[in-house]
Amino acid sequence: MKARIRKIVTVVDETLSEMGRPVDPPTRRAAALAVIENPFAGCYVEDLSELIDAGEELGGLLAAKAVAALGIEGPAAESYGKAAAVGENGELEHAAALLHPKMGAPVRKVLGKGAALIPSSKKRGGPGVVLDIPLGHKDAAFVRSHFDGMEVRICDAPRANEIVVAVAVTDSGRPLPRVGGLTKGEIKGEDGLR
Repeated sequence: MKARIRKIVTVVDETLSEMGRPVDPPTRRAAALAVIENPFAGCYVEDLSELIDAGEELGGLLAAKAVAALGIEGPAAESYGKAAAVGENGELEHAAALLHPKMGAPVRKVLGKGAALIPSSKKRGGPGVVLDIPLGHKDAAFVRSHFDGMEVRICDAPRANEIVVAVAVTDSGRPLPRVGGLTKGEIKGEDGLR
């Protein structure tokens, strides 16, 4: 199945200072969002493979758009996350079908790696609903400096029979991190944790 996309939106967030202190280099996060038709809106179906396949297609597309928005090569990305919001005629399982079974592999392919689980969130809402995309380091989940999130929304989506799907990537962690823990220089990247 080819996802029926109504629109794609890309957002870049760049932090230059925090609490009056310069952030050098600036921290940058990018999210690419697709608004797609929900083929199962308004009805219960047992087989969600159409959305599972759409998640695979969208994972690569959205990851590539987010990386391009940052102006970096995929392997230079440090954190990632994904989220989806279904319109009122859909169900949360529709978001789960997009995000979980097949989306991760194409995202990791664009980024050149990704040993850690991709943090995710899902919700139901109407046009303009806020998506909070959780972020974590792509190769080591215990890197505290990269525990973050990115808030995004599209003013006219999702409509009742639509789903908004998002992939976010960063070129860094939070601005001015100082809560300790594993640093990115200490990552082994073998088990997705450390």
